[in-house]
Amino acid sequence: MDINIKDTDDSNKSKDEYIVIAIDSTGIKVTNRGQWLRDKWHIKNKKGYLKIHVAVNLKTKKILSMKVTDEHVHDSKALPELVDETIKSNKNMTLGKLIADGAYDDNVIFRYLGDSGILPCIKVRKNARIRWKKGRNILRNLSVLAQRNDLQGWKDSVSYGQRWIVETVFSCLKRMFGEYVYSVKLKNMIQEIMLKASLYNKLISI
Repeated sequence: MDINIKDTDDSNKSKDEYIVIAIDSTGIKVTNRGQWLRDKWHIKNKKGYLKIHVAVNLKTKKILSMKVTDEHVHDSKALPELVDETIKSNKNMTLGKLIADGAYDDNVIFRYLGDSGILPCIKVRKNARIRWKKGRNILRNLSVLAQRNDLQGWKDSVSYGQRWIVETVFSCLKRMFGEYVYSVKLKNMIQEIMLKASLYNKLISI
C-alpha cells in the first residue's frame, strides 16, 4: 500500500524547485508481545515483519513518499511507485537526482529513471558487466564503467555519501516511535506507520 506524505509547509518553496532524493527500506516488527518468551525458550516461531520503503528529500530530511509491504517484496519493486508518488504529491518540485544502494541495481530501474528525466545515482553490483545488447540501458552501462574505473571518484561526483541521510531518518523514526507497531490488523498497522511518518515530518519542521 502506498502512503502519501503531504508536506503542508509551502511557504518556503519556489516553483520547480530542484530536489535530490534517496530511497531505501527498513523492517518494522509486527509486535513486541511475547518476544521475551521466544527469546527465553528459544522458540523459532517467526511472526515476520513489515517493510517500509521511503523516498527522502536529502535537503530537508522529510519523507516525501512511503510504501508499506511485507518482508518478501524486493526493494527495487517499490522504487517506481515511490518516485511516481513523490512527483505526483510535489508538483512544484523537479525531481532531478535519485541516490540508492546496490539493492536497486536493475536495468529496468535505470530505464525507468532515465525515461522520467531523473539521474540515477545507484551503486551497481561488484560483478556488474557492461552489456551493449539491445534492451540494455545506456545509463546503467555508463554507471558500471564509471564505478569500475574509479568508484570513489564516482561517489564524489554524484554525492553518494548523502545516502546516509535516509538511514538517519530510519534511526529517528525508530527512536521516536519504537521499532514495532502496536496495531493488530494490517490496515491499522499501515495507518499507524503513516501517522508516525507524518508526525516525524512535522517534528523536524519545528
